[in-house]
Amino acid sequence: AVRLVESGGGSVQVGGSLRLSCAASGYTYGSYSMGWFRQAPGKDREGLAAIDSDGTTTTYADSVKGRFTISKDNAKNILYLQMDSLKPEDTAMYYCAADLGQNSEEVVRAISMDYWGKGTLVTIAS
Repeated sequence: AVRLVESGGGSVQVGGSLRLSCAASGYTYGSYSMGWFRQAPGKDREGLAAIDSDGTTTTYADSVKGRFTISKDNAKNILYLQMDSLKPEDTAMYYCAADLGQNSEEVVRAISMDYWGKGTLVTIAS
């Protein structure tokens, strides 16, 4: 069975950093584009960052561009999201997702993805 398991969430102060990880199993990891999404209470889910299957192309939402960095380790089947200069509005549940048919630009705008993780909570304390 396909599994995406996020980790690395927690509570940090404004201006701090966190690195989220997403461990993937059960499918050919290197063939899928991957993305990070978040959903804050009362808000719609938002695509943040995505990376093509070969790891050469990344796309970011304007809200995180310059602060967040997505990367993947195909050898370890792990997706990362390095989050710097965190703001209170970054507080949300963060999810990773994988899709076979969409590129990174499409993933950031995606409504649906082939596979989703269950999320990890990030709280930014002001």
